Amino acid sequence: MKNFIICFLIAFLMSVIIAPLVIKVIKKFKAGQNILTYVDNHKQKQGTPTMGGIIFIIATIFAFLFFINNNIKFAIIIILSMFGYGLVGFLDDFLKIKLKQNEGLKPYQKVVGQLGIAILVSIFIYMSNLNGGEIIIPFTFKTINIGWLIIPFVILVFVAVTNSVNLTDGLDGLASGVTFIFMFGYSIILFLYLLYLENIGEGQAIINEIKNVLILSGAFMGAIFGFMCFNTNPAKIFMGDTGSLAIGGFIACACSLTKFYLMIPILGFLFVLSSISVIMQVLYFKATKKRIFLMAPIHHHFERKGIKENKIVALYMIITLIISLISILIYLI
Repeated sequence: MKNFIICFLIAFLMSVIIAPLVIKVIKKFKAGQNILTYVDNHKQKQGTPTMGGIIFIIATIFAFLFFINNNIKFAIIIILSMFGYGLVGFLDDFLKIKLKQNEGLKPYQKVVGQLGIAILVSIFIYMSNLNGGEIIIPFTFKTINIGWLIIPFVILVFVAVTNSVNLTDGLDGLASGVTFIFMFGYSIILFLYLLYLENIGEGQAIINEIKNVLILSGAFMGAIFGFMCFNTNPAKIFMGDTGSLAIGGFIACACSLTKFYLMIPILGFLFVLSSISVIMQVLYFKATKKRIFLMAPIHHHFERKGIKENKIVALYMIITLIISLISILIYLI
């Protein structure tokens, strides 16, 4: 746990140090966010520097470099997943800025990039003797094995998580704040899992892999926390798809490699809510030509209802924290 805290602090400081530089460079290249015309209550944010995910991607990798040791296969795959999804997001952001519109990569291009990474990770998990088709049952450390079905399941998890985080990134500090609390809950549960593995005398290889994932999670949390200093309302920089897809890639990969797939919709309930609200809105509109919400994802509906942006973000973080604390308590019991 000591290395987790040290890695957290290094990443936090790195994030805080490089953020002003990244903001300056992005402003120089006039890489500002284009605000959709129908999000009229955000028009004052037009031109705010975007692609801020670069900040916490760099800070996470930098901090983890100090703790490279044996059995870091899982950690390296998580880093590559975060970087890969971040790259897809970066290309999307870059094209939006270059073309001065809110459409970057074509939908099929995004899907190809996202699926490509997910497929590679799913095959690794299935072939690995440390994973296979095992899934941890929520609030226990017992597993079920679904065999080769783990491949399509992992792909589904990646697509669902990355797009859910992306949809949640709509208010200053919302996606970063919920992610930070999510990672807090996940990290504590992962630490308890590590103690469980040591207690039952599990092999050293898997124990070391989990330790390194925990340390990497500390780096990611610290980097996100540092980024939040510049992303909360009024945001000096947005994470863009560069950041939201990178976060999705990190969460999906870390939870998949450690078999905590089914904890994602629990700890990330509000990520799921964003996706569900959009699906409901689209399906209902196609069927009736009417809308359920004033605007989707649902955090924009709350905005339209007159709730202040800061209050919505705070509420999302508090709800995620409560879910995380309850989940940790159940594991402890």
